[in-house]
Amino acid sequence: MSSISVIEKAINQGRGVVRLAPAWVPRSFCRPGRRLRLHPDDYFALGLERGGIDERWFSSTTPADNGPGTPEDEGLSYIVTDDGKEKALLIDAVGHLKGGLIGGGLFSKYGKWPIYSKFFDNKGPLPHHIHHDDEHAALVSASGKPEMYFFPAQYNNYGAEFPFTFFGLNPGTSREEVAKALKSFAKGDNRILSLSRAYAIDMDTGWDVPPGVLHAPASLCTYEPQFASDVFAMYQSVLYFDHVVPENLLWKDCPEDRLGDYEYLLDVIDWELNLDPMFFQHRRMVPFTVENTEEMATQGCVDEWICYRNKVIGARRTTIMPGKSATLKDKVAYGLVCIQGHGTINGMELSSPSMIRFGELTHDEYFVSEEASRSGVELTNQSSSEPLVLLRHFAEHPETPSLQ
Repeated sequence: MSSISVIEKAINQGRGVVRLAPAWVPRSFCRPGRRLRLHPDDYFALGLERGGIDERWFSSTTPADNGPGTPEDEGLSYIVTDDGKEKALLIDAVGHLKGGLIGGGLFSKYGKWPIYSKFFDNKGPLPHHIHHDDEHAALVSASGKPEMYFFPAQYNNYGAEFPFTFFGLNPGTSREEVAKALKSFAKGDNRILSLSRAYAIDMDTGWDVPPGVLHAPASLCTYEPQFASDVFAMYQSVLYFDHVVPENLLWKDCPEDRLGDYEYLLDVIDWELNLDPMFFQHRRMVPFTVENTEEMATQGCVDEWICYRNKVIGARRTTIMPGKSATLKDKVAYGLVCIQGHGTINGMELSSPSMIRFGELTHDEYFVSEEASRSGVELTNQSSSEPLVLLRHFAEHPETPSLQ
């Protein structure tokens, strides 16, 4: 069966809702935190030279940028039919159905599905690093990368080695101080974290991370809605526990004619955002209930904003109480992952797995077309004791609150 036939079959089966297969991504510079519910024997299923699997990508039409040896479809989501026997790439579905899948306005503006989300699960902290804005990413034919974080309790049974995140730079930090740290990258610990500050991370809260903001993420399993780009550069040379960062990652996504130019690395930094003395108040996010949800409440459904400080990407947490059913009506296409409980979505199985073998399918991830979203998606919690909890990621939701 052709990919187009598979796409149309899957769309019809779920009345505009399609099931997705898990998309696993390794990182050679990371160590798995082992909270992705992947089988313990499978975290190095892609080989030691590729590194451990510490990411799972959702609703992705963006290939992972993992250097030489990376399979062409790494990071890309596959649609699978209800019986799991046939599959087709989500990116091909967007190309075939266009606005019929993701919405005409979104397709006209971007010509693609412009976001994806992931679980990022590292045992230790990440290096202080940065994602480029549109201006600097365009120099390497890429897009800028805003992202947001949320720390679901269901995927964080322990905090691992360092459950604290460094964000930005201490107010008053100068370009000269950062330049000194960057020029010391190859000499050992460049101590760039001495110019920053760490924040303790609380479960079921989140952070907004605009492009140009330095950040060294905590050792937690993090839900990360983000723009469809994989640009970054590592500005820290040695992590806690003497984990060394290769110097080539300092210059990742740097134009060839600017390699070795430290002033360029300094220009990538958004100095106003990094030096903001009210960074905590401006960037932290706490869940709050979506407005006008009285009808949903009567159905036993609680819908909450969890990622909302960026107009391009966002996310909600949706909870269906035990034994209840609800119809979700939204205005945009979205992807979702079930993180607790079991039930159905438009009549198809929906469940949060306790363990996944590499290469096997699950029933926890789906993509909802804009048409299905507007018509209404039927959710049923088949448990009499446990809530059914979903995380839903989308692009440019018109109801995103203005909290900037």
